[in-house]
Amino acid sequence: MTDQSALWLFADQLGPHFRTGDLADRPIVLIESAHAFAHKRFHRQKLHLVLAGMRQLAAELGDRVTYLRAPTYRAGLAEYGRPVVVHEPGSHAANRLVRRLHREGVVTGIRPTPGFTRTKADFADWARDRRRFLMEDFYRDQRRRLGVLLEPDGEPVGGRWNLDQENRKPPPKQRTLDVPGPWQPRENAIDDEVRADLDRMARDGEIQPIGVDGPRRFAVSRAEALRALRKFLDDRLPTFGPHQDAMLGADWAMSHALLSVPLNLGLLDPLDVAERAAARYEAGRAPLACVEGFVRQLLGWREWVWQLYWYLGPDYLGRNRLLARKPLPDWWRDLDPDAVTARCLRTALTGVRDRGYAHHIERLMVLGNHALQRGYQPRELTEWFATAFVDGFPWVMPANVIGMSQYADGGIVATKPYAAGGAYLNRMSDHCGRCEFDPKVRVGADACPFTAGYWAFLDRNADRLRDNHRMRQPLNGLSRLSDLDALVEQEREREDF
Repeated sequence: MTDQSALWLFADQLGPHFRTGDLADRPIVLIESAHAFAHKRFHRQKLHLVLAGMRQLAAELGDRVTYLRAPTYRAGLAEYGRPVVVHEPGSHAANRLVRRLHREGVVTGIRPTPGFTRTKADFADWARDRRRFLMEDFYRDQRRRLGVLLEPDGEPVGGRWNLDQENRKPPPKQRTLDVPGPWQPRENAIDDEVRADLDRMARDGEIQPIGVDGPRRFAVSRAEALRALRKFLDDRLPTFGPHQDAMLGADWAMSHALLSVPLNLGLLDPLDVAERAAARYEAGRAPLACVEGFVRQLLGWREWVWQLYWYLGPDYLGRNRLLARKPLPDWWRDLDPDAVTARCLRTALTGVRDRGYAHHIERLMVLGNHALQRGYQPRELTEWFATAFVDGFPWVMPANVIGMSQYADGGIVATKPYAAGGAYLNRMSDHCGRCEFDPKVRVGADACPFTAGYWAFLDRNADRLRDNHRMRQPLNGLSRLSDLDALVEQEREREDF
């Protein structure tokens, strides 16, 4: 007999591709779990987006949806009182719960998620017995398998798989990029209801959010997500590439897609998005380097970190190759940029406080670079990124933070630590010219915490990094610093960043 259980959807499974095939006409269950919102300090705007997305879908689908507010997911399903089928969830904790409920008969089936382009079993087959375990190899396999930006003979359009070298220009001289602004939503009655509920929950001590409330900036419905996608493809994809690694203090959005929220809420199908971008190149409406860079982020890196989350397992969060032990400082945990002097760090932290967002270079080369240099505990840092960012979910951050940003896995994700001094930040941003610190100075009152912090990091970790051939030249540079002892002592005592 065919299973006709209702479909239980999590808050990151809101798009129509989660409701196809034999699931197309099933009753739907959505559960607001009080525990899910209260057990960590999430950004206020992230809570808003998740609640608004769930409630928007319920309003659109009407009587087909049973919408429950319960202490826990288990309690909500008990209240519903009938069996459900579910897609694979997006965290180890949720997966354990779903598996238990399956054994108990509450969940009658667990479907592969349609939110990504390949199954976990497919990835395991790809990864098995590989000598090289690199994202670039995975990305090329993705392009071949999915037929994106390929010539008829299976070779890459333009003759190269990766055009990243064309997308590393420093910022232009003007304060902002001369591009149309990103798509902006219009708030509605659901936003008003969510904001009032979050105000009450915070007032009653049910949640302890961080960050500030603000206008909603990201899509929470399928229709909004498609409008945001079209706006990006029409107005911003043609300039997406060249300055994607640059930072401008007065331009938080630049040409970035700003689609990570609707993608991670499951409102957009990643393959559909990639194919629409590729079609813009084929129609002569966007340069290949811009389109390839976007496709690489979407079908390469995003899918890679999802698969690594499951393939490496929950123990990966405990990796700490560089023995970083410092707890996150209060100004970091509480999103207090006024406690920070360095303009690049203050700008990035202000973006997290005010928007729950910073673009990928601010995350990696400012926030992540600072944390790496100062030796913040990687697991604690990973949780902060997952909760403080509006696009953060449990699967998103481990490979990005433990692996790419903090080199805590010893080289599974990145081939070397992403540590850099003030010279890099000065080249790739407009922050340093107006900063109280000098990126050229290592020791003294105006010593840049990134310049000095870079050398202090190398000195502290020299023995642990010596076997990495890519770190040989930077480590050799330590012997040429006549002021190394003074620098190390200064950074050991530094409190002003």
